[in-house]
Amino acid sequence: MLGSHGVTESTRIAILNANYMKARLENDYPVLYVGEGGRIAHEMIIDCRGFKQTAGIEVEDIAKRLMDYGFHAPTVSFPVAGTMMIEPTESEALQELDRFCEALLSIRQEIREIEKEEFSQDNNVLKHAPHTSEVVISSEWDRPYSREKAVFPLNWTRQSKFWPSVSRIDNAFGDRNLVCTCPPMESYEEPVLA
Repeated sequence: MLGSHGVTESTRIAILNANYMKARLENDYPVLYVGEGGRIAHEMIIDCRGFKQTAGIEVEDIAKRLMDYGFHAPTVSFPVAGTMMIEPTESEALQELDRFCEALLSIRQEIREIEKEEFSQDNNVLKHAPHTSEVVISSEWDRPYSREKAVFPLNWTRQSKFWPSVSRIDNAFGDRNLVCTCPPMESYEEPVLA
């Protein structure tokens, strides 16, 4: 429907968006598969593997923390384990690209706090993410960071807060012990009229 000119223009914008994000993030996150000219194609793969050694942080922790900023995580651990593949499309507004970059930069600062031993590697805002409203309004709060840091990490999260409905789960356990909450197949059968 776009025609050859429209498809070409969409591709150009997608590549421009990816390289814009790369320029904003590359000082804080290593970027894999950069071309000879220092550019990437329509997607960017940030390497999070080094954070495991410096702060005990996995790519999954970053993905879960993004929920507190109102984002569903991009593809994790594909095509390389321990990485995040970010593909900004041609339809993303500059404001949304900036919000996503700000979230990742803020998360990188949270990782630095762990690296500086301001927070322990096993009890920090990333390891407990995402933070649900139920967790935050509980009368008991035994975490070494504030509730505000947990749920309003950047100012703009106050205006349009996304509240995850489920806190941290054991993904591997869930993958091995799948529970279907669907009605039984018989409930989909139409009654047979005699």
